[in-house]
Amino acid sequence: MQPRLNYAKTSAAGYKAMTGLEAYLHECGLEESLLHLIKLRASQINGCAFCIDMHWKDLRAIGEPEQRLYGLDAWREYPLYTERERAALEWTEAVTLITAGHVPDSTYEAVRQHFTEKQLADLTFAVATINAWNRLAISARMEPGRYQPARTPAHQAA
Repeated sequence: MQPRLNYAKTSAAGYKAMTGLEAYLHECGLEESLLHLIKLRASQINGCAFCIDMHWKDLRAIGEPEQRLYGLDAWREYPLYTERERAALEWTEAVTLITAGHVPDSTYEAVRQHFTEKQLADLTFAVATINAWNRLAISARMEPGRYQPARTPAHQAA
């Protein structure tokens, strides 16, 4: 499969806007591992191979055990996720699959038990952003497998 578009080059201002939102999300106070978990889950739902590869590698780079990543498709039955993560994953699925019944009140009530209003807004921005990235990567036919996570200070010392 041949790549189609390079959004960073063909629409630099649009790409910059997306990366600006991404920068905000990484400074908003939500846990880095949680952000990557919800990005990986939305990417699984959307079938975005590039983003699945990216967020799997990012999670491994920050020390996430592979066992939790293997079980992400079945997070409801898998015992290794916290209640906060489960609420975020449920929210992620509801927002990603918005046409399948919108976001039920029960899902909203579940997530509100674990997130403040600002955190929930930021979580929703994160879900919306990864859904946009998925659509960009899929439509551009971005090739999975080449992404390498940034080296964190802990990894640089190793």
